[in-house]
Amino acid sequence: MAGGKRERIRMTPDEVASFLAANFKVQVATVGRDGAPHLVTMFYALLDGRIAFTTYRASQKVLNLRRDPAMTCLVEDGVEYNELRGVALHGRGLVIEDPEPRSKVGMVVGSRMAGLPVPEIGEPVDPVVTEGIEQAIAKRVLVVMEPDRVVSWDHGKL
Repeated sequence: MAGGKRERIRMTPDEVASFLAANFKVQVATVGRDGAPHLVTMFYALLDGRIAFTTYRASQKVLNLRRDPAMTCLVEDGVEYNELRGVALHGRGLVIEDPEPRSKVGMVVGSRMAGLPVPEIGEPVDPVVTEGIEQAIAKRVLVVMEPDRVVSWDHGKL
């Protein structure tokens, strides 16, 4: 892509933040034992502006991150070429065992997965819903994306 076109389609930091806040599915790539990418799609929430999701402690992505924290996240949308938008975050995935932030993210993601109204992080959630989500995430850890580099595009700007 030519430099001029690349600059025209780049999102501003505010546009990146709005785009990430408006979406909830992320493609997550970690490095497998053999060096090949391990790619999965996860539901996410933003924790202090960073992509965060819960996953099982023994999941392949957690095993990969414990061995090598390199992680890339891709959030994208659009169908036609002139609608394509996306943000790729390159950096490291932090595996967090602390139950408090895990619960905050779990409430948002769990509500979305259950088809319930999605709270903002830290908003109160119905106690029955809270209990169910807490049970579901008890064997999970939190993964937070710590980006070193962000690449974005919005073909609607062309």
